[in-house]
Amino acid sequence: MVKHIYVIRHCEAEGQSPDASLTEQGFLQAEVLAEFFADKKIDRIITSPFLRAMQTIEPLSKRGNITVEIDERLSERILSSSDLLDWYEKLRATFTDMELKFEGGESSNEAMERIVNAVEEIFKSESEHIIIVSHGNIITLLLKNYHNDVDFQFWTQLRNPDVFRLSIKDHEMTLERIWE
Repeated sequence: MVKHIYVIRHCEAEGQSPDASLTEQGFLQAEVLAEFFADKKIDRIITSPFLRAMQTIEPLSKRGNITVEIDERLSERILSSSDLLDWYEKLRATFTDMELKFEGGESSNEAMERIVNAVEEIFKSESEHIIIVSHGNIITLLLKNYHNDVDFQFWTQLRNPDVFRLSIKDHEMTLERIWE
């Protein structure tokens, strides 16, 4: 049996706060995303509690009449509890030193462990075709766990939205980007 987890980065949003909504373009992207998945079998949808993630998957959940589950572990990684003017450089540094941690934030290893635990639970479930909706930094860390060549540069090339498929068969994991 092959299991697939479709990992979706949310559509274009108005900001980074948990309550930031999708932009007008983001709502259009969510409709295109729903169309993209229209011919794919989906058993479950699990999303970050952030508004932009929930809005990203709403058209698909309505179209497929699939209940959306919320999992806090899919929330975006917290780099720091304070505003960092040089956040970009600090984020880059956390991909070199996976234990590096800023005030009130998570190290890359801590954030990775959080989302990997969620995904491993999902893989162990009975469902075979699952969508998770999350955020760029935490998704990059998830994919890095399975493919060590995923790095900061990979993060810089993510799009809104973006879609990856993690597949497992006979304990072998494959990863591919399926959104063009």
